[in-house]
Amino acid sequence: MDSRTTTAAEVAEQYGLAPLPVEGGMFRRTWAGPPDAGGRPAGSAIMVLLTDADGDFSALHRLPVDEVWHFYRGDPLELLLLHPDGSDRLLRLGTPLGHPQYVVEAGTWMGARVAAGGRWALFGTTMAPGFLPADYEGADPDDLCARHPRHAARIRALCRPGAPRSMPDTDGEGTRA
Repeated sequence: MDSRTTTAAEVAEQYGLAPLPVEGGMFRRTWAGPPDAGGRPAGSAIMVLLTDADGDFSALHRLPVDEVWHFYRGDPLELLLLHPDGSDRLLRLGTPLGHPQYVVEAGTWMGARVAAGGRWALFGTTMAPGFLPADYEGADPDDLCARHPRHAARIRALCRPGAPRSMPDTDGEGTRA
């Protein structure tokens, strides 16, 4: 499936993807392990589709659990990582010459968009223990820009002004990894 001959709409239809609330993109939860006594699944996985359309990006957020990002097909992603120790990294996920997989450590602010010149990217994330909507914390762009001024333009581009900073609690089908 080549991003030059296949459209994002075809990919979304093929995999049954739906809008991902708050964070952005289209997604489908593909696995959730058995829940523990508190209701947290042992692990979880999602597929996500981002496009080059205005406003289509994975908004900056952080999670309390490590999250593994897997590139599947399409064009590369730029993944902005703002680490708890104050360091930062702009990572290319996908081909050509990018990482096929990357572990984002718990507490790291992360946000992604299709790399310049690309049309769409299909990727996945996996977490163990699994995702709960209460895990999602959206970014405060002013705070992150003050702490990471060299990435201020990227930070603002990966935030949605006025958007909720928490994920709505849904029935399990509407949750992410």
